[in-house]
Amino acid sequence: MAKISGAVVVDTQRCKGCNLCVVACPCGVLALQGKEVNNRGYHFAYMAEAEKCIGCQSCALVCPDACIEVYRVVQK
Repeated sequence: MAKISGAVVVDTQRCKGCNLCVVACPCGVLALQGKEVNNRGYHFAYMAEAEKCIGCQSCALVCPDACIEVYRVVQK
């Protein structure tokens, strides 16, 4: 049986680090980058726990800048 997992792609240069996606994620996949900043000076979101993603798209729905894309990946 195929297993469906998710993959989150964050446009790190557009992300302003508002933390809404991190809070909205039910699986604790996303986190804010603590040491790096983008070209606008913000700590950006990234997939800290990639293997936990279920592709629910909660993070993309709450992002005010629409800089998150979520894909569902079928693993056979």
